[in-house]
Amino acid sequence: MIEPYRLMIHGGVLSPGELKYICEAAEALGLDAISFGSRQDIIFPEQIDETTFDQFDNIEFVKPKQDGVENIASSYVSAEILPNTSWLTSDRYLYILEQFKHNPKLRINITDPKQRLVPLFTGNVNYIASEHEDYWYLYLRLPGWEKTKMYPALIYSWDMDKIELAIENILIEEPETIDMVFDLVSDALDTNNRTVDKPLDVPFYPFPYYEGMNRIGTDRYWLGLYWRNNRYDIPFLKAMCDLCSENKIGKISITPWKSFIVKGIPLDSKLLWEKFLGKFGINVRHSMLEMNWHLPVNDKEALNLKKFLVTNFDQNDISTYGLTFGISNYESDTYNFTSIVIQKNKQPEAIGNFTIRDTYNLLYAKNFDPNTRDYIVHVQDVDKVELPGLLMELSQLYFEQLGNEIIEEKPTEDKKEVTKEDVYQCQDCLTIYNKVFGDITQNIAPNTPFESLPNTYECSLCESPKSSFKRRVLVK
Repeated sequence: MIEPYRLMIHGGVLSPGELKYICEAAEALGLDAISFGSRQDIIFPEQIDETTFDQFDNIEFVKPKQDGVENIASSYVSAEILPNTSWLTSDRYLYILEQFKHNPKLRINITDPKQRLVPLFTGNVNYIASEHEDYWYLYLRLPGWEKTKMYPALIYSWDMDKIELAIENILIEEPETIDMVFDLVSDALDTNNRTVDKPLDVPFYPFPYYEGMNRIGTDRYWLGLYWRNNRYDIPFLKAMCDLCSENKIGKISITPWKSFIVKGIPLDSKLLWEKFLGKFGINVRHSMLEMNWHLPVNDKEALNLKKFLVTNFDQNDISTYGLTFGISNYESDTYNFTSIVIQKNKQPEAIGNFTIRDTYNLLYAKNFDPNTRDYIVHVQDVDKVELPGLLMELSQLYFEQLGNEIIEEKPTEDKKEVTKEDVYQCQDCLTIYNKVFGDITQNIAPNTPFESLPNTYECSLCESPKSSFKRRVLVK
């Protein structure tokens, strides 16, 4: 399969003017539609004439596998319309994305852990908002690493770009551990890190419905649009960009689910937008059965398999609310980010004139939560006709366990219990010292009791003395 050209849309957010320019360029190259990628980028789905690229000064055409350039994914699209961390506003996302002036060689995710629309851990470099304003957890899964590891410090918003670039620069050292990465980055940069005072908490939310006209507050709406074939007609997109400009809508957001969202439609323009959608015959009432799937781009076989499975779900009146499904194959190098994964196996070599049927594996995320990054094999090497029944079985298992205790393969192990832990909190800025984590910013090793800290110890954030810390009990 020929790798299509992509346009990097950092954070999956662009202005109506930028999208219209891209549509006009696609039109000039002979295309009648564009597609969206799972990294919130824009894809030119057909072959295009490379000799004409120089006439589009504002576009950099990229083939990631050849050029080594990756897109920045972000949950900007969910700000204001889905559960969110209070300090992480739309404007804050834009200021942070503006930092990244270079073309990243690593996949970067910048996400809010309280939303569900954009996956948290599918990047090599995953920034995840903490409760502390302008501070982020950093989880790394560098090329060659099998597991995602937490960086032992919180990252300041205005250091994110230079830390990612420093990580790119140290790849030549082939770091094997997170501690080695931390040491190399710390040697290279002067940063404003903050102590990790408690583990990242990622609450479980069912996958949201993201299509149609939906209200924000009292006087605005957001509109989600989804095409099942991921081919968005250029004439429609150009007209929509003009309507956005007329309504003073500054940004359009791409989702990882091959759809897009327009936020900030004025109340008095709602009818105008509904007429506009009707004029172009746009359907905004797709079933959740269709919208919660992640498929490879331009893969007709995967699309046909999805149609077959969705039809079976529909005929059997099966609910998949809150679940997500992905189709992948043995060649895929992308990280899974759906509740359930249908994985196509490599066919054995044919002998004689025998017809060999495709077989599939079914995997599901622990607790059906892809943010656990832990996938369990449900069945292996099953025929296509067996998939609907097995998926319905998994769907039933999901609803049975929803809201209950965490399901484990070994129920007696690793059960979550309420525990209490002594920590010390700075009374000036409320920073917590937790002996489990120590304080990497001051070379305090993990498991160092507060009582053992030197009298010269200071708060890592506000530099208050050790005497400013008071004991408190942390309930987990």
